[in-house]
Amino acid sequence: MPPYLQGLGIGLAYVAPIGMQNLFVINTALTRPRHKAILTALIVIFFDISLALACFFGVGALMDRFTWLKMLILLAGGAVVIWIGIGLLKDKPTMDHSVDVDMPLPQVAAKACVVTWFNPQAILDGTMIFGGFRAGGVAPGESLQLILGSSSASFLWFLGITLVISLFRAHIGTKLLKIINVVCGVVL
Repeated sequence: MPPYLQGLGIGLAYVAPIGMQNLFVINTALTRPRHKAILTALIVIFFDISLALACFFGVGALMDRFTWLKMLILLAGGAVVIWIGIGLLKDKPTMDHSVDVDMPLPQVAAKACVVTWFNPQAILDGTMIFGGFRAGGVAPGESLQLILGSSSASFLWFLGITLVISLFRAHIGTKLLKIINVVCGVVL
């Protein structure tokens, strides 16, 4: 299989499972105007690609070398994931579009950074997937294609779910949103 397609497949397997990034993008697409939801998706894509690159180029080696760093990431990240999961379970979602959910761009970027870089599952999965491919002896010329394929997967996935959700959000009621939040909260 060509390295680009391999990277695309790996990237989709990496971003598709329900996780904090997906919840952030989905909730934004449900509650914000489409252009702001797309901007949020692009910010998440930036952080997702930066994490994939860090995993590919050796963040796992740092975590293996410094056990305290690994424990710190697992403890802090685990606490963040639990906190977000509990928040989703307690949340009383509303589809009231008159509520102002506009946040400044730096706050959107900060939240996107947290749901990506403070997520131990994303760091460990990325390290295993991307670090494993690099350690497996990917040729230098193939590395770029693999990363481009993975980056394309981020663009396809996050922009895709943003557009689909924002197009059909009129058909998503408060009850369905609550069910989605509960399922995602339990998964987290």
